[in-house]
Amino acid sequence: MKKLKFLVSLHTMDNDFQIAQASAAEEAAHKLGVDAEITFADNNAVDQSTRLLKAIQNRPEHRPDAIVMEPVSGTALPQVARAASSAGIGWVVLNREPDYMPELHRAATAPTFAVSSDHAEIGRIQGKQFAALLPRGGSILYLEGPSQSSSAQKRTAGMLETKPSNIKVATLKGRWTEESAEQAVISWLKLATSQNTEIDLVGAQDDAMAMGARKAFEKVTSEAERTRWLSLPFTGCDGQLKTGQTWVRQGSLAATIYLPPLAGTAIEILAKAMREGTRPPERTVTVSFSIPALNALIPRKS
Repeated sequence: MKKLKFLVSLHTMDNDFQIAQASAAEEAAHKLGVDAEITFADNNAVDQSTRLLKAIQNRPEHRPDAIVMEPVSGTALPQVARAASSAGIGWVVLNREPDYMPELHRAATAPTFAVSSDHAEIGRIQGKQFAALLPRGGSILYLEGPSQSSSAQKRTAGMLETKPSNIKVATLKGRWTEESAEQAVISWLKLATSQNTEIDLVGAQDDAMAMGARKAFEKVTSEAERTRWLSLPFTGCDGQLKTGQTWVRQGSLAATIYLPPLAGTAIEILAKAMREGTRPPERTVTVSFSIPALNALIPRKS
């Protein structure tokens, strides 16, 4: 039997969860005896689409047997997905539930499915973290992912569902990277409204953005203001062992939410389906949880 070859396309190397995805993919591929080529799109949807189409249109002997892709764009590349399916290439979407997936899953000859975190539940957990950290209410500066990201939208909706009504939210936009959040906070600090807004907690939809916000506050020139900002609780999501969990232990983050990397799970499902000739379920969802546990969170002192 020929050795299976998978192409894994991820967002960026500037995000700890994406790095964890790559590591999980490499580990699963090694364990299962398959080849996995890992590529990063540098948060460029056009570049991601172009690279994947090039791989699909390659000579048959050089094509991957399957593509595992976390889309940069909000559309999850429907034309590329159909091109892969028509070429008999497996197609796996990470962290999205594309509208085209049910039809493609029914018609495709190669394994076609999605593996995702439960983003609405992640948001609900974060809303509960806010409630535990601010039992008397307050205001949050919230670093949200890109507007077109369904993951960001669902996390926000879940957070708003469980946060208490006495907690107000001021939202800034980031791009799942430390640098994007740092720049967003620096720009916000220049606004007159930021000087008149009392913030009790800084929350972010991923750990990289939470740490980017901390970096921005570390650059505040007034020592008193800098100390005040950095004394606030900061929270994020992703909770990887070497990053988010370490930052919680060190005190840089008050809390995070653990998200199992998806790419390794996708490769395990793909390899089993292709070797056994089975059809995987259309959607697999992973389970996330709060770090520390919700009942172990320490409320912010007034």
